[in-house]
Amino acid sequence: IQLLGVVIPKLEQWRDQGAVGQKKITQATRYLTIALAIMQSTGLAFVFHRGGQGFLGGSGQLDVDVLPHFTVPRVLLVVLTLTAGTGMVMWLGELITQRGIGQGMSILIMTNVVAGMPSGGESVRLEGGNFKFAIILLITVVLLASIVYTEQGQRRIPVQFAKRVVGRRMYGGQSTYIPLKVNQAGVIPIIFASSVLYFPVLLSNVVPWVGVRNWISTELATPTHAPYIAIYGILIIAFTYFYTAITFDPHQQADIIRKQGGYIPGIRPGPPTERYLAGILNRITLPGSLFLAFVALLPSIFLAVWHITNYPFAGTTLLIAVGVILETMKQIDSQLMMRNYEGFLK
Repeated sequence: IQLLGVVIPKLEQWRDQGAVGQKKITQATRYLTIALAIMQSTGLAFVFHRGGQGFLGGSGQLDVDVLPHFTVPRVLLVVLTLTAGTGMVMWLGELITQRGIGQGMSILIMTNVVAGMPSGGESVRLEGGNFKFAIILLITVVLLASIVYTEQGQRRIPVQFAKRVVGRRMYGGQSTYIPLKVNQAGVIPIIFASSVLYFPVLLSNVVPWVGVRNWISTELATPTHAPYIAIYGILIIAFTYFYTAITFDPHQQADIIRKQGGYIPGIRPGPPTERYLAGILNRITLPGSLFLAFVALLPSIFLAVWHITNYPFAGTTLLIAVGVILETMKQIDSQLMMRNYEGFLK
């Protein structure tokens, strides 16, 4: 929905309408989620039957036959079950957001990610031995600290507001700042890059060309191969710049500063402020995108160097966990501060 807001003016109007527009966006998100769940569950029903044999003219995998009796009622049952599960998870996420603390869907994803870490770590220890497990655990702790440091890192752009006299009182003259995070996009570029990279792998199961299917399954589906690493890293960097440009608009921010009577010291309001913000944003996005690519590709490096088949402490896992925990802690602090202010006023 966030990406569609760039190309669909109606979504952009809803975003500017405040709470009323947010309700419309939430409702559209629900409908789109159910529609995608129906399409994906239908595709999975075909995959369950001999690996999707005959679907879109593909050959499929004959050794995969989870759904041998391929009838319309059975397909409808699979679609209905998976879609209902999607609706249940979506409802739980919205319920946590409304009556709990933090973003409900993010907390559910983080809980699922963290719950698999102990068993994954034990499998690494059994496969690689105690020494490899200790080294990997030490590197993971260092990586975790660097992720926290990067997530908290920001460039603060000072903004000064001019003084103005209204009646007999003087207003303004205050100073604030615009926080530009080093990792403005969060974990979204990695998710986008993984989805785009997985799309050819998904199509390879149904295309009739054996050579193309073998190359995709060998090069693009294997994390330790050079084409996978190169394409994955380039996609992450590209999506980082793309998503950052969507979430932070220098033109809109410069216009807001100008309308509020503010200015950046040493920079004239209007287009100069816009160019200044865009330049700083591009400079700090580069190290952020490189860090995201490094974190996402680190599991591939471990799999290739240590010759293990599983690495549970993947960069995406740690990014999701750290991002959700930090955001939840901020909301808890704000709730505690509000309670303190309420007690003080009473």
